[in-house]
Amino acid sequence: MSELIRIDTDEGLINGNGHNGNGHNGNGHVHNGNGHVHNGNGHHPARVEEPVVPGQLRGMAVVGLGYWGPNWIRNLSQSQCARRVVACDLDQKRRDHISRLYSGVETTESYEELLDDPDIEGVVVATPVSTHYAMARRALEANKSVLVEKPLATSSAQAAELVRLARDRNRVLMVGHTFEYSAPVLKIREIISAGELGDIFYISSVRANLGLFQRDVNVAWDLATHDISIILMLMGGRVPEAVSCQGESHYGQDIEDVAMLTLRFSKNVIAFIHVSWLDPDKIRRTTIVGSKKMLVYDDTASQEKIRIYDKGVSAPPHYDTFGEFQFSYRYGDIQIPRIEEKEPLGQECEHFVDCIRNEKTPNTDGLSGLRVVSVLEAASASLRQGGQMVPIGSKV
Repeated sequence: MSELIRIDTDEGLINGNGHNGNGHNGNGHVHNGNGHVHNGNGHHPARVEEPVVPGQLRGMAVVGLGYWGPNWIRNLSQSQCARRVVACDLDQKRRDHISRLYSGVETTESYEELLDDPDIEGVVVATPVSTHYAMARRALEANKSVLVEKPLATSSAQAAELVRLARDRNRVLMVGHTFEYSAPVLKIREIISAGELGDIFYISSVRANLGLFQRDVNVAWDLATHDISIILMLMGGRVPEAVSCQGESHYGQDIEDVAMLTLRFSKNVIAFIHVSWLDPDKIRRTTIVGSKKMLVYDDTASQEKIRIYDKGVSAPPHYDTFGEFQFSYRYGDIQIPRIEEKEPLGQECEHFVDCIRNEKTPNTDGLSGLRVVSVLEAASASLRQGGQMVPIGSKV
């Protein structure tokens, strides 16, 4: 193995006791790090005081109406979890589009106005990745609970600061690791926890398609975030000991559009993640190989997303000579578990609201987001060093 480069994460938060925990963040328009939103004409429908519904929040807001933000607006509106839903974006056309789709949703261009609104209890940040930290920090400082779309921040130091700020303010900090709320992934976690696959040997994941190119982060920070969060969840929150990453940029300046990550865990467990914006096919496939059985998860399949293969390899426990050493191979049945699917984002939305209402710790809390960012940070360091293995350290 080549020389190791150590990265120490901030104040041991990476090994904290937080719970573990699709879609691109898109190009929702917000201003820079000061959190201000301006330059546009906010559209505000006349406010009508609605009757109070038991358990309903006073108000929820979504900032960033690009690729993913409108999906949050849809779920918040349909769930009727709050008396008011406010959509925030600089782009007048995006605000008008939301107003046409959802007449009951208020719109504004001003993030400051939104944060000063005492009715707003929770804010969903669905803006470009480079703005996540600043937007989330402003919301927490305004005593709002916050859900930040993946990834939580662009460095582990920023992520750790958001975790501390949420603790100090006693507010919910949640990360949009949407796949951790999908029925197939939850089923896989159940299968692994029950020991059906045996000891996990390795996990291999491919997430590829043609586009969508991002301007502020590379393909690892965009697509591999999903797979890292899924793998850490399936590994029971364990963080890899070290990470390596190789990639290339073909169309953007120093923004890799294809990458391969290797995550090394303790006990000889290894995970591979291949991500690409340049593949002719849309691929969302994860293979998990255990000592007893093997599992394949294909998220693009319309049905039968999970298949469990009763296949394996056995070695003789004792042998005296090489000639006596023989592997035995097992080829058994294929099992297809029944899964009742619900929209993951809808489940995530309900969970965020429930955590705000009942002061719960989210499944994908700030510590979960910090773990994922720390892996991505190590991957970036590895890329700069030509793919060297970069350990993830922590101060306990």
